[in-house]
Amino acid sequence: MGTTTRAERGLLAVLVFVIGTSTLGVEIAAARLLAPYFGASTVVWANTIGVVLVALSAGYWFGGRYADRHPHLRSLCLVVLAAAVLIAAVPFAARPFLGFSVDAFDTVSVGGFAGSLFGVLVLVAVPVTLLGAAAPWAVRLAVGEVGSSGEVVGRLYAISTAGSLLGTMTSALVLIPLLGTQRTFLVFSLALALVAAVGVGARALAVPVALLAVLAVPVGTIKGEADGRVLFEAETTHQYARVIERDDGTRVLELNEGQAVHSMYRPGTYLTGDYWDGHLVLAAAADRRPPGRIAILGNAGGTVARAFGRFFPATAVDAVEIDPELTELGRRYLDLRNPRMQTFAEDARPWLERSEDGYDVIMVDAYRQPYIPFYLATREFFELTRDRLAPGGLVIVNVGHPEGGQELERVLGRTMAAAFPRVLRYPIEETNTLLVAGEGTFSGARLRANLESLPAPLRPEGRRAAAALEARLPGGEVWTDDHAPVEWLVDSSLLEYANE
Repeated sequence: MGTTTRAERGLLAVLVFVIGTSTLGVEIAAARLLAPYFGASTVVWANTIGVVLVALSAGYWFGGRYADRHPHLRSLCLVVLAAAVLIAAVPFAARPFLGFSVDAFDTVSVGGFAGSLFGVLVLVAVPVTLLGAAAPWAVRLAVGEVGSSGEVVGRLYAISTAGSLLGTMTSALVLIPLLGTQRTFLVFSLALALVAAVGVGARALAVPVALLAVLAVPVGTIKGEADGRVLFEAETTHQYARVIERDDGTRVLELNEGQAVHSMYRPGTYLTGDYWDGHLVLAAAADRRPPGRIAILGNAGGTVARAFGRFFPATAVDAVEIDPELTELGRRYLDLRNPRMQTFAEDARPWLERSEDGYDVIMVDAYRQPYIPFYLATREFFELTRDRLAPGGLVIVNVGHPEGGQELERVLGRTMAAAFPRVLRYPIEETNTLLVAGEGTFSGARLRANLESLPAPLRPEGRRAAAALEARLPGGEVWTDDHAPVEWLVDSSLLEYANE
C-alpha cells in the first residue's frame, strides 16, 4: 500500500483504534468534568457532543489538507502526541478555569447553557480537533492504489468505530467509577502518547513516561471553595457529590454544580427549617392517623426518611435513590437511621412500575438540578402514582424554582390535575413549592383540625401548612411522555429570573 511498510500499516491500525477509543472516552469524561460546575443535564450533554462534532469536522478538514503536504507517519504521530499532552492538561486546567467561568457567567446572567458551551469549547476543542485530523491523515498514508482504497478506508473506519465503542464503555463503566475523571483523561492521554511515541522515535518516549508519573499524583480536591468544611467529596457512579459541614454544625449534601442542597442534617434535631419539614405534616391534611406506608422517590441522603423514623416510627418507608452511594453518605454523615426503612438503588419510575399499590403517601423529590427528570413530570407518571396509592392517599411533589418563577409549577400542577381530581399547593419556601394531589378529601382546614394528632415538634409546621395550602396555580399545559420540555422551560425561567 503505497510507501508504507507492513509494520507502519500495523501501527496505523493501532493508532486509529486508540484515537477512536480516546475521542469518545474524552467526550464522556468532559461531560463528567462539567457536572460539578454546570450540572449533568441534556443541555450540558448537547453542548459537549456538539463541540466534539464541530472539532472533529475541523480536524477532518485540517488533517486532509496537511496529510497531502506531509504524507509521513512521523508527522501524524507528532500531531497525536500533541493531542495527548493537551488532553492530559484538561483536568488540571478545568478546576480554576471552570470555577472562574461559573463566577463570570453568573455575573452576566447567562447561565449553564452558555457556561458549559464555553467551558467544553476551551478545554477540549483543540485536542479533539487534532484527533480528528488523524482520520484523513491515516487514510492518506494507508491507501496505495485507487482500486483498493474502498477496502482500506472501510477497514480503518471499522477499526476506529470499534475503538470508539470501547472508549465509551470503558470510560463510563470502568475508568470514571474506579479512577475518577482526572485519571480517566490521563489514561487516554497515556494510551495515545504510547502509540504515537513509537511512530515519532525513542526521544518521544519521555512524554508517556512523564504522563505515567502524573498519573501517580494524588487527585486532590475536585472543586474549590465551599461554605464550610468539606467532609467528603468524590465522583459516584452517577454524579459528583460532597458533604459540607457549616460553622453551626449543620451538614448538607451537594450534588454536581452545588446550586441546591439535596439533604440536610442539623445536630440535635430531626427538623431542618426547610422544605423537607413540609413532607412530615401534609399527610395530616387527609387523615389523623400517621401514614402506614410511604414511598420516597429521590431519597438522596435520607432527610425525610430519617425524620419519619423519629416522628412516625410505625411507618414503613420505601426509600428509592438511583445512586446507592448517596444512601451510604446519609448513613455516614447525615445520621440516616430508620429501622422501618427499606432502600432501593433504582430509577424511580421503573421501580414504581414494579411496586405493589397501597402507599398512603408517595413523595417525589428526584432532581438532577435544576431539572426534574422529564419522565417523573408527565401525565402517565402521575397516573402510575395514582394507581399505587391506597384509598385516600396523597402524592407530594417538590417543585424547585427561581424566586417568583411559576411556570414549572403551573405545568406540573396542570399535569397532576389530569390524573387527580384535586391538586393543592403549599408555597413553603421562596424557591420551593410542595404540590399535593389525591382522589380523597384533603384540605388545609382538615390539617388544622388534625394538628393535635401530630407530634408536638411538628405542629408549628402543621399550622403554617394549614394556613398556606391553597388551590393550584391556573394555566399550564399537560406534559406527556411524548412531550415534556423540562430543560427548555427551566432554562427559560432561569434566564428570565437572571435578567430581572
